[in-house]
Parts: sequence; C-alpha cells; structure tokens
Amino acid sequence: MGKYNKGILGAFSGKVGNVVGASWRGMDVLRSLPRAGTSAPTENQLQQREKFALVARFLLPFKPMLASYFGQPSGGRSRTNQATSYHLREAVVLNGSVLSMNYAKVLLSRGDLQGTTQTVVTASAGNLLRFSWADNSGQATAKPTDRLMIGVHDAESGFSDFFLAVGTRDQAAAEITLPDYYAGAQVHCWMAFASENGKLNSTSVYLGMVEVL
Repeated sequence: MGKYNKGILGAFSGKVGNVVGASWRGMDVLRSLPRAGTSAPTENQLQQREKFALVARFLLPFKPMLASYFGQPSGGRSRTNQATSYHLREAVVLNGSVLSMNYAKVLLSRGDLQGTTQTVVTASAGNLLRFSWADNSGQATAKPTDRLMIGVHDAESGFSDFFLAVGTRDQAAAEITLPDYYAGAQVHCWMAFASENGKLNSTSVYLGMVEVL
C-alpha cells in the first residue's frame, strides 16, 4: 500500500489498471490488486467458510439485539463482531461432516447485570409462550424495574424473533404471542434482562425448546 498526494486530477477511487485508489484513515492510498488464487480451497478452509456462513445466518435476525446488549465495544471490535467470534468459537458443533448450532451455548446478550434462576417457558393455545422466573430484585445489581428480553428460534424454518421490554423483573412472569408462522413449531428460547436505562444487561439464559400450540 502506498500513500500519494493529489495530482492535477486530484485523488481517485476505484480501479485503474492493476492498482486501486481509496481513502484509508483520511489518507489517499494506492493498493495493488490481489492476485487471483491458483489453488483450490482445502477441506479445512471450506469447513471454516461453512461455519462462518452458519453463524452469520443464525445471528442475522438477532443483530439489533446483539448490537445493543452483547458486551461492550472494545477497540475496533463492535458488539456484533464479538458475538460472531464467540459463536464461531463456542456454539458450533461438528457431527460427522455436518455443522450445526449448539443452542445451549448460544448467547443473545452478554453483560454484568444480575440474572435470575428458576427460569421456565411453557406454551398455551394461540401461539402464546409464558415465561416465569424467580424475582431476585435487590440481589447484587438486580432491580425490580429491569426489563425482560426474549429470543426465539425455529431451527426447521430458520425463523427467529426477539422481543424487548416484555415485562419487568418484579413481575416474575410474562407472556408473548408469536406470529402465526410459528404455529406448531418447536422453538428454542432465551431470556435476559436489561436495566431500565439500557446501560446494563445480563447474560442470556437458554430455556430449552417448546412446541408452539
């Protein structure tokens, strides 16, 4: 990569011949075009590409939630980048030659707010899911006004949704009605809490799978 000063035609961007002009950190730079690869990707490289595609596809519907509640931005790494790295490292399993998500390892939020215990999800007719938990308001950082967050995923269809501010910690129970396209599906569920001002959040808890009625 080389830096250049603006000539009579000024700076340029895009490809000219075998170089590319671009702006990088406020400087005008030239880069050589990368050479086309001549060797076929290895089996390991193909597996890594498949692994990344699997994680990216799973996380995409949850991206707004991850961008707000997965850790803290660090250096040049966004919350979404951190979530992707975590799931690539911890939440993908290889069964024979097939890659799949380990849903028990999935995290939709990661933080220092106190979580809870006795978490349960049950289903009722009409696509209704009911969540219950122990009200531990006052324990460590837990406050009664902390807001419940829910994530759901149907592995068969690939549909995912998340719900923010479903209820408050002191209620110890809350309900959501899923869209009709979840009817009859087996959905994986997660829950977490965020403080009323949104500055703190807990690490999500996997609740298991439940059939939508």
